[in-house]
Amino acid sequence: MRLGALYTYWVPLGFVLAVTVIREAAEELRCYTRDKEVNSQIYSKLTARGTVKVKSSNIQVGDLIIVEKNQRVPADMIFLRTSEKNGSCFLRTDQLDGETDWKLRLPVTCTQRLPTASDLLQIRSYVYAEEPNIDIHNFVGTFTREDSDPPVNESLSIENTLWASTVIASGTVVGVVLYTGRELRSVMNTSNPRSKIGLFDLEVNCLTKILFGALVVVSLVMVALQHFAGRWYLQIIRFLLLFSNIIPISLRVNLDMGKIVYSWVIRRDSKIPGTVVRSSTIPEQLGRISYLLTDKTGTLTQNEMVFKRLHLGTVAYGLDSMDEVQSHIFSIYTQQPQEPPATKGLSVATKVRRTMSSRVHEAVRAIALCHNVTPVYESNGVTDQAEAERHYEDSCRVYQASSPDEVALVQWTESVGLTLVGRDQSSVQLRSPGGHILNFTILQIFPFTYESKRMGIIVRDESSGEITFYMKGADVVMAGIVQYNDWLEEECGNMAREGLRVLVVAKKSLTEEQYQDFEARYVQAKLSVHDRSLKVATVIESLEMEMELLCLTGVEDQLQTDVRPTLETLRNAGIKVWMLTGDKLETATCTAKNAHLVTRTQDIHIFRLVTNRGEAHLELNAFRRKHDCALVISGDSLEVCLKYYECEFMELACQCPAVVCCRCAPTQKAQIVRLLQERTGRLTCAVGDGGNDVSMIQEADCGVGVEGKEGKQASLAADFSITQFKHLGRLLMVHGRNSYKRSAALSQFVIHRSLCISTMQAVFSSVFYFASVPLYQGFLIIGYSTIYTMFPVFSLVLDKDVKSEVAMLYPELYKDLLKGRPLSYKTFLIWVLISIYQGSIIMYGALLLFESEFVHIVAISFTSLILTELLMVALTIQTWHWLMIVAELLSLSCYIASLVFLHEFIDVYFIATLSFLWKVTVITLVSCLPLYVLKYLRRRFSPPSYSKLTS
Repeated sequence: MRLGALYTYWVPLGFVLAVTVIREAAEELRCYTRDKEVNSQIYSKLTARGTVKVKSSNIQVGDLIIVEKNQRVPADMIFLRTSEKNGSCFLRTDQLDGETDWKLRLPVTCTQRLPTASDLLQIRSYVYAEEPNIDIHNFVGTFTREDSDPPVNESLSIENTLWASTVIASGTVVGVVLYTGRELRSVMNTSNPRSKIGLFDLEVNCLTKILFGALVVVSLVMVALQHFAGRWYLQIIRFLLLFSNIIPISLRVNLDMGKIVYSWVIRRDSKIPGTVVRSSTIPEQLGRISYLLTDKTGTLTQNEMVFKRLHLGTVAYGLDSMDEVQSHIFSIYTQQPQEPPATKGLSVATKVRRTMSSRVHEAVRAIALCHNVTPVYESNGVTDQAEAERHYEDSCRVYQASSPDEVALVQWTESVGLTLVGRDQSSVQLRSPGGHILNFTILQIFPFTYESKRMGIIVRDESSGEITFYMKGADVVMAGIVQYNDWLEEECGNMAREGLRVLVVAKKSLTEEQYQDFEARYVQAKLSVHDRSLKVATVIESLEMEMELLCLTGVEDQLQTDVRPTLETLRNAGIKVWMLTGDKLETATCTAKNAHLVTRTQDIHIFRLVTNRGEAHLELNAFRRKHDCALVISGDSLEVCLKYYECEFMELACQCPAVVCCRCAPTQKAQIVRLLQERTGRLTCAVGDGGNDVSMIQEADCGVGVEGKEGKQASLAADFSITQFKHLGRLLMVHGRNSYKRSAALSQFVIHRSLCISTMQAVFSSVFYFASVPLYQGFLIIGYSTIYTMFPVFSLVLDKDVKSEVAMLYPELYKDLLKGRPLSYKTFLIWVLISIYQGSIIMYGALLLFESEFVHIVAISFTSLILTELLMVALTIQTWHWLMIVAELLSLSCYIASLVFLHEFIDVYFIATLSFLWKVTVITLVSCLPLYVLKYLRRRFSPPSYSKLTS
């Protein structure tokens, strides 16, 4: 005998698989079209036949490719030519390294000098390049032209490269392709993101396994009660099919559709505009975060620098005394060439004033010259670009640089009277307060690197012919370069404690002979292929001795809006915040205090720099004796501690109210996230805005990217993208909490719905001598979990226990969720017992009250079951939404309307009788009323925390 129609088994399963496949296919299709779009971009290629069009996917090594302004570079190339007059071009690298500032790139000198681009095909030359590697900040190669006499050899460095994924910001360039495909720097730097499965989904999977076990056990019990008579193994299969409803196939579809609704609600929230959900599979994770790991620059701070302090050793100028600096600069450029005899009596005071003015002037001039900033002139509607550039129009000028610190310094020199008005590859133009243009020739420039922590420039003053070497950098490296003094270390510490970024500025005057000697050695070092960087550094270091210390500059990074209240909210919600930054220890500590990451009552333990096992052991013991104390540790010390005492260190750090890790490399950030997950078993959330935060964001259970000044790389790699750090509070407290609680209620209700009908089947089979006969057949079994109950059950995704304002006001409500109570073995067991109780009552009630025909049992029990489910949804709902009422009424209407077509299973004439109505009412009341009474008593005598806030 067949167990009902075959379609009652394959239709629900087919529907579930279809929904999953369609969703996955849609995402795959989106990725495919995006890839195809990128690979089909058209570029111009120089050939012997002229310029031809080529798809980016067909570009090969050795091709000469023309890239226009605002066009993305299709492959890693060596820069050969530019259309710009100044012989250089700017690159936007935000998609490569996360920085939005433009980078200056220089073409190969001998190819730039060729009359036209087509002449590139006439010369015989080759490029020697290092093998492909992951380093986007360095490159070693040489360009050799063989057909000139003598052959030309030029060294190639990072300044001659155009990496793929960058954008040309000025002019049209020609480059020769060096690397393609998987050898591209950008591809090699992209780690394969792990596929994130939410903790909630794993818990639901675990409950499903338990239900599967229950299915097997019930089937075996049924066969055992038949004493394994006859072909009992076939009976087991029949019972497995009969009770297959125990496993809720529709659970996955309901949860997936729920996640789509949560993502839509997050995107539509006007309180957090611009929020994007990139991973719709893990919104419930937001409701259970225990550790938040955040970047500092651009995330907690605005990455907007403001010049705050100029320190000359004997005197310091703050924001309130900048007018004094201005008057010193004015006096230098407006003083008379000869001293009038009448002022002899004032000579001492005037001399002191003059000395001070010249010291201030030297410092300001050094700051105005020692940088990588380029003034760019743009049309402002009144003046066109060419005219603005010719007259150095102030209103049309914008500064571009690789660091916001540098822009802040140059803007400050402009405010005190010395303005940077022009800059190209070989010269700098400053404008004095009197409007005179001061011309300087750039002889050499040594760019800033993370290893050297300093940058230098050698310039010749065109008016006097003086050659000066200026340098600025971090105090740790500059202390050993400048002449001995007794104030540098102390003042650097004082300024760092105020939260300022400190740069030390120094200079050294060179004679023509000294410079020529240096240049010869420098060019020789740059041409070497082996250990080039070491040889170049050695030559530069020969200049970096006994330099004259000019001044200290202090710039401050402004905090993002509402950082303090957001961090306080997170702390009250039971979330521990760790700040991971690449910045120096003093600045990181100041930001932590400014942002109230460390409260005023808390002590700060600054972990001493340790280099070996013994030191780490002593320092950990010292730290162990501290209580309720925030920890500040550097990346180097952290590495030593994790190498020898990983377990002990993590145990102590996890007890801290806050942790600050400074000088942290991107890989270290990801390592800390991984260790927290392994050691605590808690959920982590990582927040960042730059390319250096991507690995941490991808490693965390929940990655949040802030669309900041450092580009979109972090927000594109993240699961959720926000526009401001302050939006994080609402994302977790409101949306995370609601998503988790709603999914917990939805999943348990879907399980309850399946268990109810399975219990009824079990009772039915038991009464009829353990026969494997289905209670409901055909459309009834499909309709039960679809059109009759689907809408009300799914409407639980709109439910909420408190208003969003209350959830934000009382973050302590979030703390309750960290224990995982909404979905636990305890709540699962309660729902199982409810299902068994209700299923048994409905089935036994129908068997007791039916009159003559079997078809009446079906009518009474099925109608009671549908009504019970609708009433149970009403019982579960905490805040009614108009769509919930519509869903309840729609389901009831669908059932009543469909009775006309169900005469095969239900006696339509019996339904119209009063006998039917009172029997259904009694059964439904007995199955639901006790639960309503229990709910009332519980709310009366043991109310949950949220109900106290809503009453």
